[in-house]
Amino acid sequence: MLDMILLFIGTTEIIVIGAIALLIFGGKKLPELMRGLGRGVKEFKEGMRDGKEEAADDKPSESEPAKPSKNE
Repeated sequence: MLDMILLFIGTTEIIVIGAIALLIFGGKKLPELMRGLGRGVKEFKEGMRDGKEEAADDKPSESEPAKPSKNE
């Protein structure tokens, strides 16, 4: 649903949103906010990549035999 809404945002809407953000936060604060947002996105992507690597490390490979459980 959200993807469909984002598809219909045009250039005019983006300019209006940017102008409103500029009025609310001001010219000095807006670059700082965008920089912080960029850092947050970068850290999130790194965390996702690290999580995938850890998940891949935790899975036993097919060449290694499965360890028998203690219940057997």
